[in-house]
Amino acid sequence: MFTGLISDVGKLERSESGCYWIACNYPSQTIEIGASIACDGCCLTVISVEAGTDGKCLFSADVSEETLRCTKLGSWRQGVEINLERPLTLGSELGGHVVTGHVDGVAEILSRNEVGTSVCFRLKSPPELSRFIAPKGSVALDGTSLTINDVSGDEFEINIIPHTLKCTNWGVKMIGDRVNLEVDLLARYVARLHEAGDET
Repeated sequence: MFTGLISDVGKLERSESGCYWIACNYPSQTIEIGASIACDGCCLTVISVEAGTDGKCLFSADVSEETLRCTKLGSWRQGVEINLERPLTLGSELGGHVVTGHVDGVAEILSRNEVGTSVCFRLKSPPELSRFIAPKGSVALDGTSLTINDVSGDEFEINIIPHTLKCTNWGVKMIGDRVNLEVDLLARYVARLHEAGDET
């Protein structure tokens, strides 16, 4: 379980046969084999840890065909910046919203506009996920917990503050980029309860 508050930005060192090696700033001794790390919002399981270059830690994770189908991970190339988050521990502050790391689909950035010191992004969600996206609701995009400003059909807007632009990979995102989208867990369950009520 995660919060959508990014704690590091890693880089893809290499990939081979569905295994990805990611360089990060986490101390290697704090990462256990089998641990979960959210990578651009996708919960991956660590299968190896080693010392990288420039004092970086290097961990690897296998990525299944299902994950490649449902996320943008298949488009990752060497050097791409990746938002990282370690899982919640007992007693952790829940500063974002509840994020599972189970990506629902991929959204596309339609526009990027500077508004004062912040940046407003307009995105298009997959049609089947738009019913879960509501104004002032929460959404996880590339693992970042964000508040939805406006919704129009399959399109929605978010605002990225300077701190988030600096501490995540949102600072380099441009029109046409694709981002992993996880809808709010509560919205998903409310919709399912509503459907179940209609069936009775």
